[in-house]
Amino acid sequence: MRAIERTVKELWADAAALLSRHPKRIAAVFTAFLLTGTGLTYAVANLAPDASDLPVHNITESLATPLLDQQIDAIQNQALKLYRSDFTRSTDTAETLLKRVGIFDPQAAAFLRTNPLVQKNLLGRVGRAVTAEASGSNGLLKLQARWSPDEDGTFKRLTVEKTDTGFTSRLETLPLVASSRMASGVISTNLFAATDEARIPDSVANQLADIFSGDIDFHRALRKGDRFSVVYETLEGDGEPLRAGRVLSTEFVNGGKSYQAMWFEDPESAVRGVHKGGYYTLAGESLKRAFLASPMEFSRITSGFKMRFHPILQVWKAHLGVDYAAAVGTPVRSVGDGVVEFAGVQNGYGNVVKIKHQGQISTVYAHLSRINVRVGQSVAQSQTIGLVGMTGWATGPHLHFEYRVNGVYQDPQTIARRNDTQPLATAMRPLFDKAAAQARDALAAARQTQLTSIE
Repeated sequence: MRAIERTVKELWADAAALLSRHPKRIAAVFTAFLLTGTGLTYAVANLAPDASDLPVHNITESLATPLLDQQIDAIQNQALKLYRSDFTRSTDTAETLLKRVGIFDPQAAAFLRTNPLVQKNLLGRVGRAVTAEASGSNGLLKLQARWSPDEDGTFKRLTVEKTDTGFTSRLETLPLVASSRMASGVISTNLFAATDEARIPDSVANQLADIFSGDIDFHRALRKGDRFSVVYETLEGDGEPLRAGRVLSTEFVNGGKSYQAMWFEDPESAVRGVHKGGYYTLAGESLKRAFLASPMEFSRITSGFKMRFHPILQVWKAHLGVDYAAAVGTPVRSVGDGVVEFAGVQNGYGNVVKIKHQGQISTVYAHLSRINVRVGQSVAQSQTIGLVGMTGWATGPHLHFEYRVNGVYQDPQTIARRNDTQPLATAMRPLFDKAAAQARDALAAARQTQLTSIE
């Protein structure tokens, strides 16, 4: 054994010496050995038995499968539910409402006709979102109506549901959830037509007019091709949009000049529940001015501040105000904060309201069909003070509007813009800049929706 061990040691020593004297040759031999290894493997593999000579065994096993009849019965017995949504109308009865949502169920109709909650909150109400769940035979399983009557951040949900003992109803008050939407449009005729085309709610269009009322005269300054973008809140209940909320940011391009605005409020006031905020330019200037550009949201000027041929007196006479054409009953708003100095009938003015503002400025609103304020009452900017009419010397329904400074008549179209905006408080600047950057991104995305629709 010792001899064998000695021989092995001698062989390893000889191999190491040989490798040190001829490394390249030995490496070549080793490589050749590896390359020919597949041949050796093939030779070894061929020593295995042929697969065709191996024995074959057949295994049979029975599998249990559901009967076809049972599968068909399970499908037929599966309950089928159908869903459909609509909005209530003032002329709705129990039958017409159910028919419009695909329900044909006399028992359900009878319940709707007699249930106090349904009578008070559903039938005859306009614009309430209704969702119906029907069986495969068009019977009523569940009907829900949702609406948001107040500005308190909640909505109402009325549920009529079929149970084993008949139909039941319940009314719940639940919190609204706010989400944001964006839209854009191009002016072809007027703002309302453009917002309708863009499927923007009227309440949002009114807000746009209010936000830019100090910079843009929506009666006569709009031009074909003017464009706007807006990001606004949508208030939802159970995932269903119930009404539009506040405009969050907006841009209006009028005559090639861009006007931008965003809503911003003091975070501390929001924590206290006060929610003191307002609209600012993205540079931080408040858009609230001392006076609005117009006493009505939408109308058209029929007579300006100039000499004209009086339609009743039939003489040339200075027209010391501006006439706005509008239908009888159109709301008239105060252009600024002030106190009612006169409210009543006055010669050719008919029903007239005169408001005293600071800075020896007063405004006059004439030919009203109705007066909503009284002498000595304090009024706020945008507050409705009366309705358009044609009382006094008037050939048709319109509003006659005047500005007087120290008793001297002034052109309303120029004086409304002689009021400066207030800058943002310095302490709020960091928070405002961050919000403004987000508003720019949102408006850029809103503008892109218009470009996409054009393409």
